[in-house]
Amino acid sequence: MESQSKDGVAPSTSPFMPMFERFRAELDEHHDRRERIIKASRDITAASKKIIFTLQRIRKLNEALPQHAIKSNKQYQDTIQSQIASVSGDLQCLHTYRYSRQISGGCQEWMEAACFQHYLETTTLLSYDDAAEKFRQLDEAGSGIELSPEDWLLGVYDMTGELMRFAITTMATTGELLKPSGSSQSDDDGMDVDGQAHRQRSVLTDLRELRAALESLNVGTGPFAKDCEKKLAVMQTSVEKVEKALYGLVVRGAERPKGWMPEIGDAGGGGRAVEVEG
Repeated sequence: MESQSKDGVAPSTSPFMPMFERFRAELDEHHDRRERIIKASRDITAASKKIIFTLQRIRKLNEALPQHAIKSNKQYQDTIQSQIASVSGDLQCLHTYRYSRQISGGCQEWMEAACFQHYLETTTLLSYDDAAEKFRQLDEAGSGIELSPEDWLLGVYDMTGELMRFAITTMATTGELLKPSGSSQSDDDGMDVDGQAHRQRSVLTDLRELRAALESLNVGTGPFAKDCEKKLAVMQTSVEKVEKALYGLVVRGAERPKGWMPEIGDAGGGGRAVEVEG
């Protein structure tokens, strides 16, 4: 029979209880940290999507964003900064890799929005080094969060879908495919030194070059490779949609009466789009 102390409470006889209590405290701390990161990632994702919605209303390339877009997106940028600051301390040292899957969704969505905005402003691809520095600077008072190369690449895959929507909506509303301004050689219709005609640069040619580069990547095996495989198929479909839309605008449009404009449908994936014939 277990002996009792003078106050009637049975003393702890197990020497392992303090160890298991410490384990319990560590697990509680782990789950609380994990939930904080997941919630922050969801809020970053939602704010980044709203930034993309605003950017999709822009109709010019290689120019600074209009003031109405900057003003509209400031509240979402502030939300992203506050969420990153709230979990920046939870994602340092080994925790950077321990909780990488929990923050990955928000990082990819932010990368998609940042890459899309960078293309609208400069008609170039946002490099990993520049993107990582931008993401780290969002936490001005702390150490920031490290943007992994995997999240950067997956965000680039997703950005092609936004370029597809931008190109098709532009064709549907203006009747032409935007061509990046400010380029020198690639915008000419002249001839190369070897007698070959220059390709006129457009959003479609940029998408094709990006598709060729992404298709040539060797991403190995594992969960990251599976994510890339899924996004690669979606990216290829996005480029094909722009190709078909441009075909409907240029080739089939030549058979239409003068003043014909592309029909508006939902082929662009959620927005105004060019409805092309199969």
